[in-house]
Amino acid sequence: MAALVLYGFSGSTYVRTVRMVLHAKGADYEQVPVNVLAGEPRQEAHRARHPFGKVPVLDHDGFRILETSAIAPYLDEVLPGPILTPATPRDRARMRMTMGIVDSYGYGALVGLAGYHLFPDFIGGADEAKRRNGLATSRLVLGELMKIRGADPFIAGAAPSLADFYLAPLCFYVGLTPDAEAAFDVPGLAEWWARAQALESFKTTVPDLG
Repeated sequence: MAALVLYGFSGSTYVRTVRMVLHAKGADYEQVPVNVLAGEPRQEAHRARHPFGKVPVLDHDGFRILETSAIAPYLDEVLPGPILTPATPRDRARMRMTMGIVDSYGYGALVGLAGYHLFPDFIGGADEAKRRNGLATSRLVLGELMKIRGADPFIAGAAPSLADFYLAPLCFYVGLTPDAEAAFDVPGLAEWWARAQALESFKTTVPDLG
């Protein structure tokens, strides 16, 4: 088995964040699919890895890490390649604010909005009131993240960081829906989104939706 083993299916936004880090670093790793849509994270085999039945999980030379907020910074520290954490305290704070906002508010809103159109069964059905609330919250989240970005090319500075890797997989799904234009209609989002989609780590980790 490889020194780096990633558990989780490629359609997961959080798994894609970790895959983007691994690809940006040029790391060799093994991926063991755990299909969220099929309920596999709740099965006994995966609960032995993650007691709360979530993905991703990362094993590195016998060390197991749960949660993307721990996995992504760890990989950035231990792997060679481009540094994905900003150099200054303020820019690091901008990155961490983004990650916290995505975890606390953005994931539920953006995945819920995308799920209404793309995978309604996964989110408990296509609820129109939840769609409207998800759209409003998504715009609030994206607007705040673009305020954090300011005039910089990327969210936490001139270079891509874990902040961009956190947000881009979520925007990918929203971008496939009829609500994309309304959700993305916040100042600065279009410019950032074009740059994020041009990243090699983003292009090489597009999930197979077939």
